[in-house]
This record gives sequence, structure tokens and C-alpha cells, in this order.
Amino acid sequence: MTIKDELKGKNIIVPDNPVSNFFFNNTRSGLIWLVIRLYLGYQWLNAGWHKVTSEKWVGSEAGAGLSGFLNGAIAKANEGKDVTDWYASFLQDFVLPNAKVFSYFVAFGEVCVGLGLILGLLTGVAAFFGAFMNAAFLFAGTLSTNPLLFILATWLVLGWKVAGWYGLDRWALPLLGTPWGKKKQDQQGDPSATV
Repeated sequence: MTIKDELKGKNIIVPDNPVSNFFFNNTRSGLIWLVIRLYLGYQWLNAGWHKVTSEKWVGSEAGAGLSGFLNGAIAKANEGKDVTDWYASFLQDFVLPNAKVFSYFVAFGEVCVGLGLILGLLTGVAAFFGAFMNAAFLFAGTLSTNPLLFILATWLVLGWKVAGWYGLDRWALPLLGTPWGKKKQDQQGDPSATV
């Protein structure tokens, strides 16, 4: 009998190591995540608030602030510094002509990410979009605090089940459930469903 035959039809579960289990599955780690969430949320809310209250981001001159940032990134690519050619082309050909729309997305996106993290509401989703914006800023050649914020956001995405325990996720996640959990529950409720 081969290993393949022996494992056929069996679900193999590899257990988490104790450290990963604590940080990503244990609600007692929620206090650590709370500190990270509040720090990250404040950074996003602060950055977004400055943009939503600026005429150059969402006011009468919407798009001007973002256009300046984009032109700086494109100039770096032309100098052969920090920004790849493909990303500079994307910025120049797609984002820059639509700077006004993207300006609103960035400004209000930062505020929403900040509020989501501070309130602990849909923490994993908020952290994912924060990490996505950090990656976009990094591709555009902006170092600053983006690497640290990207790493922390990535950890929050991994710890989504318990990162919002000291926040609204404590009640929202059990109420909303997960798409993969609902499918399993539907199958359990329907005797004709196959697994």
C-alpha cells in the first residue's frame, strides 16, 4: 500500500504551532491586536482627514494633490529611481487622466480604513485595503512609514478572527458569519446536500 492509497479519502489537518495559534486564533491576543489596530487606524484616519478637508483632494481643485504625487512618481521612473517602468506607465496612462476620481478614492478610502481599524469593524477587510494602498504608495516610490504600515496591516489581515475582539468585530463577525461558514451550515441543514 502506498502513502497515496493510505491518505486517500482522509482529511489531513496540520495543527498550528502554539505561537501562531495564540496570535491568530486566541482572543487573549486581542489586546496586542488592539494596540496595533489603534496605531494603524490613527495613521490612516489622520492621513485621510487631511485629504478630505483639503480642496486639492476633494474640493474645487480635486485631483491636484494626487496629480502632484503622481508626477513625482513618474519623474522618479524617468530618472531610473525607485519606480518601475510598468508602474509609471500605469500611473501616467490610467491614474493621472482620472486623478480627480482616484483622489476621492484615496482620501475617503484612508478615512474608511482608519475608522474600520479604530472601531475594530471588519478589521481584516480594512487592513487588507490599507495594505493595498501601502503597496501602491511603495510602488510609487514613497518609502516613509509605508513598509511598517504594510507589515502591520498584513499581520492584521492574518489575525482577522481575533484582531477586532476588543472592537465591534466581537459582535459583527458572529452575526455576519463567513461565506465559507454559511455554505457549510447550509449543507448541514439540507440532508440531500453532498459534502
